[in-house]
Amino acid sequence: MAKSFKELLDLAKKNGAKKIAVAVAEDFDVLSAVKEAYDQNIVKPILIGNEEKIKDVAKKVKLNLDGIEIIDEVESIEACRKAVSIVSSQKADILMKGLVDTSIIMKQVLDKEIGLRTDKVISHVGVFCVPTYPKLFILTDAAMNIAPNLEYKKKILENAVEFAHSLDIKNPKVAVVCAKEKVYKKMESTIDAKELEDMNKRGEIKDCTVIGPLALDNAVSKEAAIHKGVDNPVSGDVDIFLMPNIEAGNIMYKTLTFLAKAQNAAVIVGAKSPIVLTSRTDTAETKLNSIVLSALMV
Repeated sequence: MAKSFKELLDLAKKNGAKKIAVAVAEDFDVLSAVKEAYDQNIVKPILIGNEEKIKDVAKKVKLNLDGIEIIDEVESIEACRKAVSIVSSQKADILMKGLVDTSIIMKQVLDKEIGLRTDKVISHVGVFCVPTYPKLFILTDAAMNIAPNLEYKKKILENAVEFAHSLDIKNPKVAVVCAKEKVYKKMESTIDAKELEDMNKRGEIKDCTVIGPLALDNAVSKEAAIHKGVDNPVSGDVDIFLMPNIEAGNIMYKTLTFLAKAQNAAVIVGAKSPIVLTSRTDTAETKLNSIVLSALMV
C-alpha cells in the first residue's frame, strides 16, 4: 500500500487523463479540486450546472475553461440526470457530485433507465493517511449501507478488495472489526466476522487475507494482538478495515478526519463507474484526493 496520497497522485498522473462529469459544478472547493486534477492531467472535466455560476466560480479558482465542455442546466435534478447519463453512456469515466444533496444525485445513479447500477452492492470506501500508521489504509462502509447482513458484508468486502487492487495492493490484508476479538453469541457482528474469515479460507472470498473478529486495538497494533494472545498475519499491517455497521464506520471516519486531522479521500464503488461523492464539508484537498482514487479505478 502506498504511504501517502502524493504517491497515489503521481501514479494517477502517469495513467493519463480520465473524463469526469461533475454534476452541479458551481462549487468553490469542487472546482478547486477539479482545477488541480486538470492541471496535472489526471482528469478532463465536463461541467454540468448553471453556466453563469460555473464561470464565476472558475474565475475565482483560476480554472481556465478553454477547451472544457460546459452543459448549462440550472435545475439540480436535471443537472444530475445529465451527468449520470453522460457516464452511463460511456462519454465520461467518472461521476462527481458538486453542490447538490447526495440523495438527489444517488436517485439518478439508481435510476433503472440511465443509472449506474450493476449486480454488485454499491458501497463507500474511505482512504486515510495518519502519522501513527505506516501506510494508507481503507475503511468501509461509512456512508452507504446501514446495517449490512453477512451477505452484504461479503459484497462490501469484495468491493473493497477490488478497489485495493486498483491501488496496486495485490493481496490486501483485511481486519473485520468488532468490539471483541473473540466470537461472542450476543454480538452478531463477531459471528459474521468469523464466517467471513472462514469464507476466505474456503476460497469463497478471493485475492485477500481476512481475519475476524478483531477489536480495533489488536487490528492496528501487533503488540496489542500479541498481548491478548491473538496471532495472525493481519494485525498491525491492515490494508482494509471492514466495519460492522454504518454507525461504527461513520464514527471512525469522522473521528479520524476531525480529531486526528487525518488526510483522507473517499469514493463510491460497486457501480458501473467510480463516483466521487464527498461531503460539502470536505476540503478541496480531500476532494482532489478522491478524484485521484476514482481515476486510479478507471
